[in-house]
Amino acid sequence: MPRIVMKFGGTSMAGIERIRVVASRVKREAEAGNEVLVVVSAMAGETDRLVQLCKEASALADPKEYDVVVASGEQVTAGLLAMTLQNMGVTARSFMGWQLMRASGAHGNARVEAVESALLGQALAGGTVAVIPGFQGVSEDGRVATLGRGGSDTSAVAIAAGVKADRCDIYTDVDGVYTTDPRIVPKARKLTKITFEEMLELAGVGAKVLNVRSVGLAMRENMPLRVLTAFDDLPGTEIVAALDFGLGDNDMERNAIAGIAADRNEARITLTGIADKPGTVAAVMGPLAEAGIQVDMIVHAATAGEGASDLNFTVPRASLSQAVSAIEKSGAAAGGSILTDDKVAKVSIVGVGIRSNPELAAKMFATLAERNINLLAVSASEIKVSVLLAEDEMELAVRVLHSAFGLDAREGADA
Repeated sequence: MPRIVMKFGGTSMAGIERIRVVASRVKREAEAGNEVLVVVSAMAGETDRLVQLCKEASALADPKEYDVVVASGEQVTAGLLAMTLQNMGVTARSFMGWQLMRASGAHGNARVEAVESALLGQALAGGTVAVIPGFQGVSEDGRVATLGRGGSDTSAVAIAAGVKADRCDIYTDVDGVYTTDPRIVPKARKLTKITFEEMLELAGVGAKVLNVRSVGLAMRENMPLRVLTAFDDLPGTEIVAALDFGLGDNDMERNAIAGIAADRNEARITLTGIADKPGTVAAVMGPLAEAGIQVDMIVHAATAGEGASDLNFTVPRASLSQAVSAIEKSGAAAGGSILTDDKVAKVSIVGVGIRSNPELAAKMFATLAERNINLLAVSASEIKVSVLLAEDEMELAVRVLHSAFGLDAREGADA
């Protein structure tokens, strides 16, 4: 029988009525002859409530006890969904994360090591729907360990890979992956398919549909994903390997750019007048890495004839104060100045066509220049080009790029 994993997010589990809707959808899949595993998030807003309780209990909470508290939200919804399914005549049982998933690394942001699939296999062989709390596993020392915010997506993909499922369906409050945020561009189109590479880049530069770690894991395991809405029977978006896409990189039937992402969660740090010598950048980046702060969009330029240089880079906006403190304590900016700007945003174009068409980056820059949008920094990968610009110009940039690359929806056209 086909084996599928269904993952439901917090909005899908927000109250008993919505849990009943989810249970009806799960029942339908089971009655269609599928072996079904369900991974659930906590009710919408519940994890935030539990995090706040931890902060009120202790400003410097023990990470292991923090995980005990915040993992409880998913355990509640797993039990409630299993009860609801049983009440509908479906054989179902809930599991705990510590029974199934081994995790390692820091509490609060652990990584999946392995899935204990034998227990799940026994349940499925007996015709039982397995209901599993996402976002959690068990650490090497036998304690509950959570996978970080958005970790239920990662749990679902890991479970799917562990039990060799045929596919993993991610149910959210949107009906698929769009060419950009429809709230910014009403003419954004829903994509019927997108490659793992493109989805990984989009998730990494601001698209909120899927957790970036879950996409990376699905790509490594070649686990087909579908993004669907939990509230309507609508076709979603398939996320597949490039070889399964059905179109070549240079196929004229497919737009070279899959989508445009925007992220306000950026802050720029500029170090001016620092030493122009080997090791200067390493001296700055080392303390940031030790503090666990992600760095992006690095630009290092020497000042001609002065023996000094300037270093620009971005960090998550929430990490700005911590980053500045780490640099000051390290003395890496000695002799120079530290300037910050938290009114910036990142806009990115993503598509497998970029790797074979360098003119796309030039078109991006020219389009923004025509609207007098100044670029503060640029970074690129094989299938992505990102620019840093003033936050108040972000939405305009997204709209003009979306139109320039032919992504606006046309009457009667398919994505």
